[in-house]
Amino acid sequence: MAESRAVTRYVKSLLSLAEDKNVLDSVHEDMLLFSRICEENKAFVVVLKSPVIRHDKKAQILHKLFDNKANPLTLAFFDIITRKNREPLLQSIAREFHNAYNTSKGIEKATVTTAVQLDDTLRVQIQNIVKTISSKQKIELEEKIDPEMIGGFLLTVGDRQVDASLKNKLKDLRIKFSQNPYAKGF
Repeated sequence: MAESRAVTRYVKSLLSLAEDKNVLDSVHEDMLLFSRICEENKAFVVVLKSPVIRHDKKAQILHKLFDNKANPLTLAFFDIITRKNREPLLQSIAREFHNAYNTSKGIEKATVTTAVQLDDTLRVQIQNIVKTISSKQKIELEEKIDPEMIGGFLLTVGDRQVDASLKNKLKDLRIKFSQNPYAKGF
């Protein structure tokens, strides 16, 4: 609980400062890069969370990775985080910064799960569905593939979910058949 409050405070501070300095998009790209590095390299995350490794070493690692790639504000933020011994929070901060950025820019995040890869026309149709569900016009669409779906799609927008998958329709039919007194044993 205390960690989530700390993450929220750091995110709000960084977002506000980046907006004031007119470098919000650049800092957002840095946080996306940081998140990608964390996803691709679990050893990096272990190093950041390790209480055995000194904080100045962690700061050196962050500078080696981001010196010529990141905005100076991002590097200064990393320095503050390491001075305060809060490196274990960096992955959560980067993730929440992305969410706060989307909120500030009016971008709705949606996740669509399908049995096959979406083509461009289907992608546009899904984005139009999201626009009708949501009041926002900018959409960030995350695509997932689940071969067990057979067909259709599962769309998640915020706390709403549209399940138009064949897997779900077959489950509904199975339930209806089980309640039918004339069709026992199906």
